[in-house]
Amino acid sequence: MKRETYYILSLGCSKNRTDAEVMASRLNEDGYRMVQDPAQAEIILVNTCGFIESAKSEAVEETLELSKYKQEGKCRLLGMTGCFSGRYGRQLVDLLPEVDLFLGTTQYGEICGFLEQAMASDKPVVSVAIDRKVAGYADRVLSTPPWYAYLKIAEGCSNACAFCAIPMIRGPFRSRPMEELIREARELASQGVRELVVIAQDTTRYGEDLYGKGRLPELLRKLAEIEDLHWIRFLYAYPERVTDELLEVVETEEKICPYLDLPMQHADDDVLKKMRRRSRYEELTALMSKLRSMRRKINVRTTMMVGFPGETRQSFARLLKFIREYPFDALGAFVFSPEEGTAAEKMEGRPAKRTAQGRFEKLMLAQQEVSRERLARFVGSTLEILVEEEETPGVYLGRSMYQAPEIDGITRFTSEKALSLGSFVPVKVTRSEEYDLFGEVQDELVE
Repeated sequence: MKRETYYILSLGCSKNRTDAEVMASRLNEDGYRMVQDPAQAEIILVNTCGFIESAKSEAVEETLELSKYKQEGKCRLLGMTGCFSGRYGRQLVDLLPEVDLFLGTTQYGEICGFLEQAMASDKPVVSVAIDRKVAGYADRVLSTPPWYAYLKIAEGCSNACAFCAIPMIRGPFRSRPMEELIREARELASQGVRELVVIAQDTTRYGEDLYGKGRLPELLRKLAEIEDLHWIRFLYAYPERVTDELLEVVETEEKICPYLDLPMQHADDDVLKKMRRRSRYEELTALMSKLRSMRRKINVRTTMMVGFPGETRQSFARLLKFIREYPFDALGAFVFSPEEGTAAEKMEGRPAKRTAQGRFEKLMLAQQEVSRERLARFVGSTLEILVEEEETPGVYLGRSMYQAPEIDGITRFTSEKALSLGSFVPVKVTRSEEYDLFGEVQDELVE
């Protein structure tokens, strides 16, 4: 039987992206046909994020925008899946009458059955309960370029940070079995994936629930044995769980990108304590000093939050001082958003919105200068670059091991010879700016 056409819009993080890729695979297997134009889709799915207020607003706005295809296009069914839908699905039934299906974060594997149920129902179908079993191996339809893919190694989170609703949305931390992950990585490599990006809400916690201890170092070493993988990077490493064993893997395994993503959130002890973060200033500075003393040049990325309840002028000044004394190669930041049901929701001492926004702007301006100084160290060196786009004839865009996809800057370079997308080439860096590198292709890689 010929199935309907469908379109998926996935919002938010890379973990959400992998869920959407599994949904697409299940739909394709059942005979549904993916289209890239929502106007041509009979089924439209919005895979939502619900981490902070801006993400919730985006979820609603995008869903309402796509709902127009129920009148103007071919759409017969509009569905919401993912974090925002999972947390507020039952409340959204009356608020978003345009939506026919609301699913949570653990139902995407059964998407086909829910679609059939919604098609046959005269009222919205809602299924948002959290299944605390971690989903098993599943085929995916990659939405990334064919040379890189994400590998989600765990679901949920058990860190219970005061500001974060993820444990309520996705449940407790659940690791996937290592054998299953190796199988999926091998399958991705056989499809042409050259860069594997390992993700979870806290990758450094991997294995604690299954094996009684953290086994991320072992997993990374096993992934590095997969011949067709060229680069492997891991994101979201909590500072307190970055062990000497893990750093040894980064030092000794050439395929492991010398890149650490450490979401620190702040550098003032009082703020960190109220956030229910385990690390303190002294531990964070010790870790940064250790990273800067390593043999390999390590790019360090972090995430910071401003405007948290109790953040004073003095505590923000300590944060600014910290990023100048212990510079990060990349830094993302956001303003605190009081999330319903979290410990921080009703905390007192929250800075005024205008004050918090001002601190955000000051932090990002300071980081701009830090980033410019950090990138300047690459000028004159030759880096291996993954070719991702031909911007104009002879001008290409790509990334080095020090640049993660979607979140970091890029390397723009010239080449007299035509280059294949997804290939690796040596590029001599001739110039740097705040976030990007510029260079020229060379005949060989010079370390």
